[in-house]
Amino acid sequence: MTQDVEDCNAVRLVGRVSSAPAAKELPSGDVVLLFRLVVRRPAGHVSRQSVDVLECSVWVPRLQRTMGAWREGDQVEVEGAVRRRFYRAGQATVSRVEVEVGRGRLRRRADVA
Repeated sequence: MTQDVEDCNAVRLVGRVSSAPAAKELPSGDVVLLFRLVVRRPAGHVSRQSVDVLECSVWVPRLQRTMGAWREGDQVEVEGAVRRRFYRAGQATVSRVEVEVGRGRLRRRADVA
């Protein structure tokens, strides 16, 4: 049985930035902005874990400028796709799963202490 269903890799997350985004220059010369997003799990979820901490990457310079101003504790909304990125670390090839952000907005600025 075959189905005419298109594949879809799209995510929308609303959560809290866990630490200030940081730019990283790769050996290729490309720059990626990296940050972690803490997303609460819905009430009644059948796990003792109450949040998920998700790695996010931003490759578009225009978005890097905007999201680079986000601060720890800011509530943000991002949209993108789940990606598995491979890279060399020493002699080994390693990978990481991250959300490649294509859109994002600040929903609420964190209170300044």
